[in-house]
Amino acid sequence: VVALGKLGGREMTAASDLDLIVLYDFDEKKGESSGKRPLSGAQYYARFTQRLLAALSAPTAEGTLYEVDFRLRPSGKSGPLATNIDAFVAYQAKDAWTWEHMALTRARVIAGDKSLIARAEKEIAKVLATRRDPKKTRKAVLEMRAIVEEEKGGGGPWDLKQTPGGLVDIEFIAQYLELIHGSDKPAVLSTETDAVLTKAAEAGLLKPKEADVLLPALRLYQALTQILRLCLDEVFDPDTAPRGMKSLLARAAALPDFATLDRAVRETEQAVRQSFERVIGKVSATGADRAQLRYRDRGED
Repeated sequence: VVALGKLGGREMTAASDLDLIVLYDFDEKKGESSGKRPLSGAQYYARFTQRLLAALSAPTAEGTLYEVDFRLRPSGKSGPLATNIDAFVAYQAKDAWTWEHMALTRARVIAGDKSLIARAEKEIAKVLATRRDPKKTRKAVLEMRAIVEEEKGGGGPWDLKQTPGGLVDIEFIAQYLELIHGSDKPAVLSTETDAVLTKAAEAGLLKPKEADVLLPALRLYQALTQILRLCLDEVFDPDTAPRGMKSLLARAAALPDFATLDRAVRETEQAVRQSFERVIGKVSATGADRAQLRYRDRGED
């Protein structure tokens, strides 16, 4: 079982879903299970994954246990829930798009047979250590950011994840650095955004002035997001939010009052977007059509 997204990056909030991929392998010479009703390997692991999904998303008196998302698997939402590891390896090597490798930077194997875990980790590391064309990678990352911004970036400055200069900008910078430097500087690889940026700065791949913007911004966004996700189902609106909640947010940011925090958030977002443009480039929707079609077909978040 491979965790991606917030679970893979150890950055979950109260509202996070579980982004998962299930990989399997079996002895081709013993192609069926040994129970009373033998199943082929593919059937067996498909049913196993369905049961895993049912257990993780079970309804409880307090609501659904977890929302579970398997759409980052190679076949997307249209294919089987479980993937043979050989098919996974072939897909990543030949067919995966840059944004899928960006998602793979957060892949962390969390359960399974020891030998299969070892192979999965080895294969994921191999993908991330592939030498890439920096210009093509930069173009693909900018196209992907343009799509996400167009579809989800209109929530205003307190949509801390999606707004220009928000959390997604920082995550994209980290993932971009991993993809273009994973081959020559493998030490930069990590599933955790904070660790990637820290290692990149230490290795000289990220200028000190960028690290001085991005790391405090990441920690500020994460601290505020934990509270917002716990308290709200929608984007935070300062005009309607209770005074007590505003005070709680200001305390979480170690600032004297909400007005100071609000100003700091807006200034931070501006600084992060400027850093994004210096490290990767300016976001433009031009040329994003092909990536957009693939992204929407997969139904990704």
